Amino acid sequence: MNVPATRKDLMIVNMGPHHPSMHGVLRLILTLDGEDVIDCEPILGYLHRGMEKIAENRTIIQYLPYVTRWDYLATMFTEAITVNGPEQLGNIQVPKRAGYIRVVLLELSRIASHLLWLGPFMADIGAQTPFFYIFRERELIYDLFEAATGMRMMHNFFRIGGVAADLPHGWIDKCLDFCDYFLTRVVEYQQLITQNPIFLERVEGIGIVGGEEVINWGLSGPMLRASGIQWDLRKVDNYECYGEFDWEVQWQKEGDSLARYLVRIGEMMESVKIIQQALEGIPGGPYENLEIRCFDREKEPEWNDFEYRFISKKPSPTFELPKQELYVRVEAPKGELGIFLIGDQNSFPWRWKIRPPGFINLQILPQLISLWGKLIVEMIIDTTELQDINSFSKLESLKEAYGTLWVLAPILTLVLGITIGVLAIVWLEREISAGIQQRIGPEYAGPLGVLQALSDGTKLLFKENLIPSRGDSRLFSIGPSISVISILISYSVIPFGYNFVLSDLNIGVFLWVAISSIAPIGLLMSGYGSNNKYSFLGGLRAAAQSISYEIPLTLCVLSISLLDIVDAQSKYGFLGWNLWRQPIGLIVFLISSLAECERLPFDLPEAEEELVAGYQTEYSGIKFGLFYVASYLNLLISSLFVTVFYLGGSNISIPYIFVSGFFEINKTYGVFGTTIDIFITLAKTYLFLFVSITTRWTLPRLRMDQLLNLGWKFLLPISLGNLLLTTSSQLFSL
Repeated sequence: MNVPATRKDLMIVNMGPHHPSMHGVLRLILTLDGEDVIDCEPILGYLHRGMEKIAENRTIIQYLPYVTRWDYLATMFTEAITVNGPEQLGNIQVPKRAGYIRVVLLELSRIASHLLWLGPFMADIGAQTPFFYIFRERELIYDLFEAATGMRMMHNFFRIGGVAADLPHGWIDKCLDFCDYFLTRVVEYQQLITQNPIFLERVEGIGIVGGEEVINWGLSGPMLRASGIQWDLRKVDNYECYGEFDWEVQWQKEGDSLARYLVRIGEMMESVKIIQQALEGIPGGPYENLEIRCFDREKEPEWNDFEYRFISKKPSPTFELPKQELYVRVEAPKGELGIFLIGDQNSFPWRWKIRPPGFINLQILPQLISLWGKLIVEMIIDTTELQDINSFSKLESLKEAYGTLWVLAPILTLVLGITIGVLAIVWLEREISAGIQQRIGPEYAGPLGVLQALSDGTKLLFKENLIPSRGDSRLFSIGPSISVISILISYSVIPFGYNFVLSDLNIGVFLWVAISSIAPIGLLMSGYGSNNKYSFLGGLRAAAQSISYEIPLTLCVLSISLLDIVDAQSKYGFLGWNLWRQPIGLIVFLISSLAECERLPFDLPEAEEELVAGYQTEYSGIKFGLFYVASYLNLLISSLFVTVFYLGGSNISIPYIFVSGFFEINKTYGVFGTTIDIFITLAKTYLFLFVSITTRWTLPRLRMDQLLNLGWKFLLPISLGNLLLTTSSQLFSL
């Protein structure tokens, strides 16, 4: 690492992982000198280390279902390498038909992997359209996988000596039709991308790596061939039956990002040629060498013998690995995927060492950064101006100090109560979720894990606060605060007990509706200020969803004074609750409140598989913590409003007409009665919270169009009809 002589205060920053699903795979440790990245250390995880040890404690047959987890984008290749090793160790012959089937599936998997590289690559340099286009072809490929193997992913289709099943009737014609279709799509990609001057400006001459460097670093795959090295294991090792097909190794000599793009585009077209030749010339015969399934080694009948086909195939066979060592490799989409295998005349491998191509290729990142020269990373550190204000020195007397404390006490008490309530909700959700999923919940931080949420919050508080380099720092910083503050103000109008409300307004409901309408603005500001397309789309979704469900939610409220609503439900105990008077309004309010809180099945603004993490993708530290807290604050306020509107608020569930004389219950009791009111309100609130948490693990997520249709086409007309029905019944009762 070259340390500049002009500066001594270097900063070391952790970068990544970029997504929760990437834990244990890759993160970077950057050394910064101001805005210059002077060193980059890739930290690779132990994902494959665990897979190696699992392999060494399983038979090959038992281990096959595990291997697709190595690389979800190239599952067929992980299965192929797993069976190729034992086949070469045991000198097992693979039927020619099985070899052709393997080649077809491997090349389909190569195309699917290259497509998923192409889409995000184009999105990163500013082209959104190809990212959406690639899913057309990938879905067709996964349809073919599903028809042939029964699974779209995690196929478990390759077997030692062949494949698990023959191709179904009509599959070959369907695959050939896909090949013809896909060639036209590749032409579309080339017209859309390859000659685009903006694309060429952003990739040509970027990240150049020479042929000698890629060899010294041990790179493989498109990284190697894009630097002028014509090396493809399908040609070099001639494994499976690639030597029987006419195809060319795709290579470029420039070694930049454009060359790596052209290599992958060319490889997809060559894969189509291989698939077409394999399907048109696929031979007949068996799809699996059944001799290795024979338990009685002295008996060797024909492959289609009844005993072998219907009796010996039922038990799971064991295959002993000969006492020797072998390195076997295949040309995966990312490069050379290899296994170093040592057998010791046992059904378990003595050593199973994986050579992952992606991890090897990632080691050149520090070299690429040095080649690129300067990589600007804007680090904006928020500084808060601290002012030491001694309020007591400005007070004229202790009486004024007492008066100030008396004003602040209710506010501080409410804030403290809300904080404890959020911590309790987080703990309850984890425990309830663990119970539903039959797993262990939090149990180490404090008794029964009650301090887990507090420890998580403390960790977020001390994490570094980063701001996107080209984002709007003001909007980025203000957005989370607006979301939290708008929800906190809503608590001021909640009547926790009889005349126990922080702000007794006659228009409490309108204040809540008006204040809660500000929260989507904060989410939209957060998404826009992040300078991230996924964040901005998440902010737009959040705003659209909030507007869609605020209207039916508001129409369910038929009075504007919260105290009047609670008093109206106090006459007949639980029989007087609005739950019985307004069942339609309750259902609409429940659904709308869940959508407002962005809880499953309405969490589309931050659905991970679609928008990474939505509007909060770029946030870290305490700003991310604000969004996290805001979601639970919103859930708590919604539950409180359900309690006030439909469950009687602080009213006890037993009708007064039966117990008032015996228990001397009246409306004038003091502190003890207020405490009982608060307890009753919170008990009803947490009862609804249990329903919300259980719903999260019960109902599947909706699509965005389904979510908006539900709000505008169903809930809004139902709430309007309920309002008209209620108004009409009141007029006729007069």
